[in-house]
Amino acid sequence: MTAASNQDVSASLVIIGDEILSGRTKDANLSYLALWLNEAGIQLHEVRVVPDVEAEIVGAVNALRAKYDYVFTTGGIGPTHDDITVDSIAAAFGVPVIVHPEAYAQMEAYFGAENFTPARQRMARVPEGAELIPNPVSIAPGIRIENVFIMAGVPKIMQAMLEGIRGVLRTGRKVWTQALTIHAPESKIAGGLGAIQEAHAETSIGSYPFSREGRYGAQIVVRSPEEGAVTAAITEIAQFCAREGFETSGLSALE
Repeated sequence: MTAASNQDVSASLVIIGDEILSGRTKDANLSYLALWLNEAGIQLHEVRVVPDVEAEIVGAVNALRAKYDYVFTTGGIGPTHDDITVDSIAAAFGVPVIVHPEAYAQMEAYFGAENFTPARQRMARVPEGAELIPNPVSIAPGIRIENVFIMAGVPKIMQAMLEGIRGVLRTGRKVWTQALTIHAPESKIAGGLGAIQEAHAETSIGSYPFSREGRYGAQIVVRSPEEGAVTAAITEIAQFCAREGFETSGLSALE
């Protein structure tokens, strides 16, 4: 990573694929990317899921790259006809698609000339002016163009690509998180939580209800770029629960 700063560094994600929207494939990249970015001091602020339609991809990428420091895309860079991410992002930037000579050479050496089929050759195509992101798992590279990172949809490959760009990302403040489970209905804790949130404006306090074996409760998650603020707020929540006689569990370590 480049040197961290006290500034917020923002990111967004575009998940591309009809198979995600139809439910045939469950996305496994969002949670991994969000956690990975936070550890790096980059905050994921927005996620969009779009179909394999060029206009939809272009619209999402152009809107998000103007709004956030980084845009990540997953999916649609394979060898088949319906993998249109490269073409769509080239259109978003108003540049042609070219064959990247380094990508072509790497894949030809990997597959062998006799097995380097036209379908596989498609994976050497990039928007003009783009750089390659190494892929140590299956050789076909990811792509970077300006602040947009075009990643594979396969989780194992996407994760390996992330490590390949770790050193080029500008990093900022990390957001600290701590959680506490309260075994009481939200209706009984809402007033106290609201008062604590008002008293700790530098934090974000979220309540996520659940029902387990007929018992109602909520997981309370406190987030802030200030580590001490998270500790102070979660401590006050625990004290509030003790005063009111609410059972608690699962106080997580600060992360």
